[in-house]
Amino acid sequence: MKDIITTEEELHELMGYPSELVKRKVISALDEHCQKFIAKSPFLVISSSDDFGNCDVSPRGDEPGFIYIENEHRLVIPERPGNKRMDTLRNILKNPRVGLIFFIPGLGETLRVNGKASITKNANILEKMAARGKAPIVGIRVEVEECFIHCAKAFKRSKLWEPQMWLEKDDLPTASEILFAHSKFTSATEIEERLQESYTKRL
Repeated sequence: MKDIITTEEELHELMGYPSELVKRKVISALDEHCQKFIAKSPFLVISSSDDFGNCDVSPRGDEPGFIYIENEHRLVIPERPGNKRMDTLRNILKNPRVGLIFFIPGLGETLRVNGKASITKNANILEKMAARGKAPIVGIRVEVEECFIHCAKAFKRSKLWEPQMWLEKDDLPTASEILFAHSKFTSATEIEERLQESYTKRL
């Protein structure tokens, strides 16, 4: 099809080339600036894929400082209680390559980290990431290969951090109704009760 781009040359011809700053901003270790950024971040997303290339992206979050930085080449993400699908963990067993984006509320710039992941059950490390009186059962250990700051353009365009742009509560999508429509299981009311119970008792 003539409207499908199939080569990097064609892509660059349309989109241009990165500046010297963009090309030089990538580093291969967590320097003091990256470590400080991660220490202030309460939220990240992690991308992974299986051995067939099927992709997944998943959120992780807790109080700032919930990420354990072993050293400038390695960090560990605690695996908090979830729905037991374990998409990210199962992918890592098949394909260790992951991508992370760290967010700090109110800050438009994000920190991107790429590397190879493994699943650790090292008790000494996991205990350092205990929260609400409980250490995680496992953690995602990432060997850092690339890290760099990503600009704030997406946040400025979306106005994500501007409260006046947020929807009113009644206009927000309802997770329980979506889950009921997709699963056809029990009722939206019971699903909402289950969600609230998990949010209050199983964090």
